Amino acid sequence: MNTGFNRIFTIFIPLLACFCLFAWTTGTTCAADTAKGKYLAADTCLKKLKRSAVDINKVSAWLACIEKYKSIHMSFPGNSWSPAGLYKAAELYFQLAKRSGNAGWNRQADDLIARINRFYPQSAYSARARTLAAANTLRPHPNNSDVKTKQSQKALTRNDEAIAEYHRQKLALADAADTGGYQPPSDIIEENTQDSAYCDLTVINPDDTDPAPPKGDTTVTDLRFWSSAEYTRVVVNADSERKYTHRLLKKDPALNVPFQRLYVDIDQARLGCNVPDHTPINDDLLKQARAGQFAPHTVRVVVDIKNFENYKIFSLKDPFRIVMDLWGENAKAVFKDQIAGQESSEVKPSGEKPDLVTTDNLKSSDIARQLALGVRKIVIDPGHGGKDPGAPGYIKGVWEKDIVLKLAMTLAEKLRKRLNCEVLLTRKTDRKLTLEERTAIANTQRADLFISMHCNAAKSKKLSGIETYILNLATDAQAIAVAARENATSKKNISDLAYILNDLMKHAKIEESTRLANDVHKAMITGMKKKYSKIRDLGVKQAPFYVLLGARMPAILIEASFLSNKTECRRLMTGSYRNDICNTIADGIEKYINATNPKHI
Repeated sequence: MNTGFNRIFTIFIPLLACFCLFAWTTGTTCAADTAKGKYLAADTCLKKLKRSAVDINKVSAWLACIEKYKSIHMSFPGNSWSPAGLYKAAELYFQLAKRSGNAGWNRQADDLIARINRFYPQSAYSARARTLAAANTLRPHPNNSDVKTKQSQKALTRNDEAIAEYHRQKLALADAADTGGYQPPSDIIEENTQDSAYCDLTVINPDDTDPAPPKGDTTVTDLRFWSSAEYTRVVVNADSERKYTHRLLKKDPALNVPFQRLYVDIDQARLGCNVPDHTPINDDLLKQARAGQFAPHTVRVVVDIKNFENYKIFSLKDPFRIVMDLWGENAKAVFKDQIAGQESSEVKPSGEKPDLVTTDNLKSSDIARQLALGVRKIVIDPGHGGKDPGAPGYIKGVWEKDIVLKLAMTLAEKLRKRLNCEVLLTRKTDRKLTLEERTAIANTQRADLFISMHCNAAKSKKLSGIETYILNLATDAQAIAVAARENATSKKNISDLAYILNDLMKHAKIEESTRLANDVHKAMITGMKKKYSKIRDLGVKQAPFYVLLGARMPAILIEASFLSNKTECRRLMTGSYRNDICNTIADGIEKYINATNPKHI
């Protein structure tokens, strides 16, 4: 009996010990993953700091503990432990400023106090924060007669200022728009869950249960980018439309931040779990894009800028997304330098000043001819694709996405042979591309021309004809309807684009797009009328097409006949009709190029 009991005992006790260890480890980990757990971990960090004669004089050690307190607000916005963490962090910033003699840390404390008052006005910490701020209003420098304090300052400055600068740079997500502070990204906060028995809580009525996200918040679901040496587009996707603000921040020598930053704050938003904190870009313009829960109901997206000339930010609808476009050195500056160089080399009479040559009074086609710039690359965009079939045909089973892909592939082949230039397609298969992605492809490929291929449709089956569009505000109801359909949005949203276009059109190639559209449209009408009856000329029009927004080259959208019309639907289904359309489009593009290409001067 004793032998059997001993065997059971020797087996049972180790198993029990393993189970207890597993339960303790699991409980500790789960606790660390809660708001309260993070606060306890921060308190542990502070306890070790105060007990260490070495760490107490290290700026980096103070900042490590401060960031642990601040991370509660980042990880659990809205939780009652969050204002407690911000308050404690502000308190430590004030202490750090006093010990180091660096008044810059007071600004970080002010930022945290402002956040408590802004995001947690009902918390008891709001009043306590104001009291804390008032107590530090005078912010006296350390007492010079205090030898011990002076030694602490010297140790902080001598041993750790370089580390502190690097630490601040690494932790800076972006300056707050209203307070000038910064918010650390959550992925670099070091966790410390050891020795959590120490507890010096100043929390008022803490609640361990994290609240559910408030109703009405949209979710930021995705962040994508396209880049080249001279252009980068970053797109932020969200479930539903929300107000947003943006701001360009300069380099901050005080925080040793070597990059300019451009950020967007999205109101009433939560960051989706699949959106990475850091998205490396590392092109000639941008270092990276970063996303974080800046406040309980505010998502901030920041791009770190290496170099840029200008930028544009606008939003699109259905679905809602925010587009951030950044450009490098503008070709206009190159034109000025080259043309001015040519002019300055000419002999001028003695004492006569050389004429100032600018591009303001030159047409873009004139500039291209003077600098021997021809059309070398064309991007053709077959509209729709994948789950977006486009307009249905009069004949069952016929869809716009299939017809325009065949048109685009035929046109690309003809342009390669006839014009001896590079031709790229945004899609070669039945796949869906976002509208902003199509333009980004043209920009990143540095295309000289952008041709978007579509087929028309209308409620009335009698409507027929060919029309060509450039980017601008719509001029009639029919143009608004076409733009709404191609944008996959409502007519009301089209009117909202007015404020966007007022800014974007300053950089669009309006004159050249108009000339390209006129050449192509005239060639199509003339050529198709020779072979087919009842070809209606609907003219060159303008409308706010999403796919043309932000294009940095002459860009047009072609509506090549009505799929909703019985006759034209049947024609578009035949290879001969599509071949004739592509021949006439190529004729128009060739005419446009001949007027620009220097060999025809």
